[in-house]
Amino acid sequence: MAVRSDLRNVAIVAHVDHGKTTLVDAMLRQAGAFHARAELTDRVMDSMDLEREKGITILAKNTAIRYGEHTINIIDTPGHADFGGEVERGLTMVDGVVLLVDASEGPLPQTRFVLRKALAARMPIILVINKVDRPDARIKEVVDDTYELFLDLDADESQIDFPIVYACARDGRASLKQPADGGMPEDDTLEPLFRTLLDTIPAPAYDEGAPLQAHVTNLDASPFLGRLALCRVRQGTIRRGQTVAWCKQDGTIDRVRVSELLMTEALERKSAEEAGPGDIIAVAGFPDIMIGDTLADPENPTPLPRITVDEPAISMTIGTNTSPLAGKVKGAKVTARLVKDRLDRELIGNVSLRVLPTERPDAWEVQGRGELALAILVEQMRREGYELTVGKPQVVTREIDGKVHEPVERLTIDSPEDYLGPITQLLATRKGRMEQLVNHGTGWIRMEWLVPARAMIGFRTEFLTETRGTGILHHMFEKYEPWFGELRTRPTGSLVADRAGVATPFAMMNLQERGSMFVEPTTEVYEGMIVGENSRADDMDVNITKEKKLTNMRSSAADETERLIPPRKLSLEQALEFCREDECVEVTPVAVRIRKVVLDQKERERLARKRAHA
Repeated sequence: MAVRSDLRNVAIVAHVDHGKTTLVDAMLRQAGAFHARAELTDRVMDSMDLEREKGITILAKNTAIRYGEHTINIIDTPGHADFGGEVERGLTMVDGVVLLVDASEGPLPQTRFVLRKALAARMPIILVINKVDRPDARIKEVVDDTYELFLDLDADESQIDFPIVYACARDGRASLKQPADGGMPEDDTLEPLFRTLLDTIPAPAYDEGAPLQAHVTNLDASPFLGRLALCRVRQGTIRRGQTVAWCKQDGTIDRVRVSELLMTEALERKSAEEAGPGDIIAVAGFPDIMIGDTLADPENPTPLPRITVDEPAISMTIGTNTSPLAGKVKGAKVTARLVKDRLDRELIGNVSLRVLPTERPDAWEVQGRGELALAILVEQMRREGYELTVGKPQVVTREIDGKVHEPVERLTIDSPEDYLGPITQLLATRKGRMEQLVNHGTGWIRMEWLVPARAMIGFRTEFLTETRGTGILHHMFEKYEPWFGELRTRPTGSLVADRAGVATPFAMMNLQERGSMFVEPTTEVYEGMIVGENSRADDMDVNITKEKKLTNMRSSAADETERLIPPRKLSLEQALEFCREDECVEVTPVAVRIRKVVLDQKERERLARKRAHA
């Protein structure tokens, strides 16, 4: 086998917020990817608005840097478990992995997930201990924890023998020598990391006589070129203007001309004449190409295996807006055809998503990895002008040996030790099982639980309330277990508007004693819309449009100032968490509202009596 000694392909993987994108920033700067007068922004790889707002990476992206005579292609992958499909897809493009671990937090659930995938692919791994300058850094313990994680995932001797680099990505410094806790790496640059990368990550190997094979691993679009297929060339050479065999998912093969060939330099794609084995390229000329397709030699078309990702665990129903306020926003996209077209477009670039039909022609079941991944999709559609009705997230069950099984999540919690009791009580009511409890001796504890996935829906808000906002939690899919039975999740009921109209301060003054409000005065409401959270467990139908009766008698208390408590504004994720089975979320470009599935009060009462007698 021949090798491309001038090329390296590497993915940077880590748990969310451990510093992947910041490290890529520093590598780009030190490799001279930006000219001297370029205006530099932090996290240049997070190009989506939602990524910059939420501070997380959602889509895997690639960049290329020049280091001496070598080109290093870097794939920056998401850190959140809900976007695991992007991680798995990124790993198919590379020959090695840089595993980033926080010097204080250590390995967390997503670290386990991405490491398991890398070990299964037999990829060499470089461990980077990042943020070594943190005052609460515990470098030696984190290295030991990472070795334990490798052993826990059944790594063999060759995989455990990995190099370790100690870094402060924010300052662009790295060292092969372990600094003191809270200290800085001895080198002023990332030179030790670059050298380790070239020594550890193998150069792409290929068969010189093999015909062309290029695997489509991602999709993009250009206003000038149309759909772009991002590929890694496995064998052979591909040229601009060349006719290639396009091997599709259904087994058919078309002969198509490559109209444009692009290669990445820093953050820009530049036109190229040809690309060889190991190169990561973008090609145009394939209008309906899909992820997993293969571009091959037309004389000898041999498709590569399809890309497979883990099955989805959470589903929600997405349909057209059916509320009385539907279509009030000018220019909004409200028809079923537009919503279905948008969901079909999402399927093109998101391999971990499924869209299934339901009994209704204007609603579809959308399945994904997690609650956040589906909420991100709904938020993107909202910003694009769509009006939707979104159902409560549900778990995707399986039937194994004639019994219904549901997904179970591995939950890791970091919290001050004072909150051990409330957290244990919260998770016990959700039928969680504690697997591990570690007290670091610093006043903080780490707990690992196995919890049914449906018990995690809406858990984050209660957890942050109980820990006064100090707790940190992460969870990811672990396995399927037999159905756990009925779970009690939300202990409170809803305040439901019993008529259409406008919310008045007078009515809200009397209602705020019953619970917390979600709407402001003068907000337009309709029958069945949820306007607040009841402090008791049952729902309450309320008249929030009631006005103060005016008389010609003067009252001594009439001039008193009415003090309204500011309403609790729910984000899209919080609204989805709040929902019960008989509730859904109305999403429009200007508002997010919670409502009952059945708006009519008398019809809801009739259905409740029917369920009680059943």
